[in-house]
Amino acid sequence: MTLPDFSFEDAARDRGHLRIAGVDEVGRGPLAGPVVAAAVVLDPARLPAGLNDSKKLTLDRREALFSQIMDSADVSIAQASVAEIDSYNILRASHLAMLRAIAGLATPPDHALIDGNMVPRGLTLSCETIVKGDARSLSIAAASIVAKVWRDRHMVDLAQQFPGYGWDANAGYPTPAHKLALVSLGVTPHHRRSFKPVHNILYQDQIISD
Repeated sequence: MTLPDFSFEDAARDRGHLRIAGVDEVGRGPLAGPVVAAAVVLDPARLPAGLNDSKKLTLDRREALFSQIMDSADVSIAQASVAEIDSYNILRASHLAMLRAIAGLATPPDHALIDGNMVPRGLTLSCETIVKGDARSLSIAAASIVAKVWRDRHMVDLAQQFPGYGWDANAGYPTPAHKLALVSLGVTPHHRRSFKPVHNILYQDQIISD
């Protein structure tokens, strides 16, 4: 298995960039909760061992790496709300979260490595996009871990306020149990009304009430 490395960061440094931020987001697919992005500027002298795409790591490993990243790097976490997801669309909301994460770094970066193939609209910073970047760049891998751990914790908190949907286990993704709970318990303020399964339930309720 090929692991992410520091080659993109090293190449950027060779071009004269000094502060390189890896940027990634999580939460495009769930039916509930915000989309969350992280920007991480790693210290080349203090790289946590074992950084990888967050989806390839166990929960315990992600949690351990999250702590190491927060202790050794400049980290910023940001989100776009359910209301913003519904007002714009999930892609635009994801890019808003990325822009906010970059802007929230303690010291502005001079180059960004962005997971995916699209530059967020409005980003004026020098940047490059990297498809599957969380599996190729250590900085993006770190951002993917931070964003996922933070969002998963947030969904656990929301699950305590809105029991029955299983958000502590499914993080808001459309599992069969979550979709069944939508039908039986209804739509919460944290559900994305523009997403089809949620929209359909709201529409059906409207038809019945009419």
